[in-house]
Amino acid sequence: MGNTWRAWVFALLLLAAAPAFAQEAPAAGANPPAPVAWSSLAPEQQKVLSRFAGQWESLPPSRQQALAHGSERWLGMSSEQRDKARERFSHWQGLPPEERHALRGRWQRFQSLPPNEQARVRENFHKFQQLPPAQRQMLREQWHNANPVQRQQMIEHAREQRQSGPMPGPSQAPRPSQAPRPAPQGPRQPRR
Repeated sequence: MGNTWRAWVFALLLLAAAPAFAQEAPAAGANPPAPVAWSSLAPEQQKVLSRFAGQWESLPPSRQQALAHGSERWLGMSSEQRDKARERFSHWQGLPPEERHALRGRWQRFQSLPPNEQARVRENFHKFQQLPPAQRQMLREQWHNANPVQRQQMIEHAREQRQSGPMPGPSQAPRPSQAPRPAPQGPRQPRR
């Protein structure tokens, strides 16, 4: 049980630290990350990170910081949150490599957004999660069935709505059928 638990914790810490590894190198003249001394870690963190004890000093400072931060997050989680994290990691491991690569790319694009844009994306995601399942499915289908021009029009319409007032509900969002249609490019899918 102990080794299995440690393996899970290690895997989750790596997943939590992955965004730190994926970031670009700091610009010239930027301060490099400071090393984290093993002795500066709390005993609980040292226990979680015990697998790294012998090699801690040889790890790059950015990795030390990422692992230390990940262990803090892990220790701050409730057992329910840890179970959800394990479940997400298990799901992540089951994804095909190309899907993981695409997800990493989206995460990196999100990380490159200014903080106000990140907040807006999070807010929109939470609003989407609050919708009833049937409305979420309808919006997914609209997006999936739209061609690139229609998708861009949907995005522009949402931006206009955001600038002029509160976010539209799903009934106010432009439907692909409302947008001007380009010339057909192949067999049409049935409307839903």
